[in-house]
Order: sequence, then C-alpha cells, then structure tokens
Amino acid sequence: MAGQPRQYRKHFSLEEANAMLPLVRAIAQDLSRLSRDVIERRERLSQLKTKRSRTTDVFSEELVHIEEELEKDGLQLQEYVSELRDLGVEPKNGLEGLIDFPCLMDGREVYLCWRLGEPEVLFWHDLDSGFAGRQSLTAGAAPQEGPESGHSDL
Repeated sequence: MAGQPRQYRKHFSLEEANAMLPLVRAIAQDLSRLSRDVIERRERLSQLKTKRSRTTDVFSEELVHIEEELEKDGLQLQEYVSELRDLGVEPKNGLEGLIDFPCLMDGREVYLCWRLGEPEVLFWHDLDSGFAGRQSLTAGAAPQEGPESGHSDL
C-alpha cells in the first residue's frame, strides 16, 4: 500500500552495495542480455505469425518450438530476478540492468541506485521517485553507517 513504510530484510551501506556489485553486475548482465534477446525473438515471432499463410502451416512446428524456448527463457528471467531479490536488492528494469539497494539515509529508507555500465553505486533516490529522481551521492547526503545498515527486524 502507498504511504506505508517499507521494510527490507537488509539495508545496505554504500560500501556494502559497492562490495556486492561484482555479483550483482554479473546477474544484471545476464538478465539484460536475455531480456533483450527475448524481446527481439518475441517481436520476430509475432511478425512471423502475422505473415504466415493460414493455408500453409509449414512453419507451425518451428513456431511451436520457438514459443517453447521463449517460455523457458521467461522462466530463466524470473530466476535472475529471484537471485537478485535473494541478495536483498531490487531489480527495477532488467533490460537496462537497473538495480536498487535498500538503504537508510538520514533516518529514512531510500534506494542506492545503480545501472549496468556504471563503475560503482553513485546515486540514490527516494523509494517512490524512481530513476527520474536520482541524485548524486556526492551532493551532500550520505547513507547511514553502523548497526542500522544491517538486517532489519523482520
């Protein structure tokens, strides 16, 4: 529900988020690559289905095979998302490799925000502002360090 405080099992400090980046980056790269591939194949499949002749179903077996492969890839995408969530991070856009790390900053929950291709976590945003609300971590606010950056009481 909107307006209720969100609780995460883990709040990351900036150092913890950056230390986890090699693993998160590897999963995000796989997620992004497969997302792009699935989107392209779905578009191609859709084009093939609209172009095929209803009287000649020469390619129907191949189309069924492609659909089955897309189904498997869809399940793999869900596995990548689950892996990221199991690490305590929030995947926001698989295609772009956009990942948020729950964090406590100035006594409130925010996200440390990272996108595939960035060398380290350099931005943050409020829980509800999304990517458009990203702000530089060097602009003054800093994530809280110490005991509150660990596991919450869930």
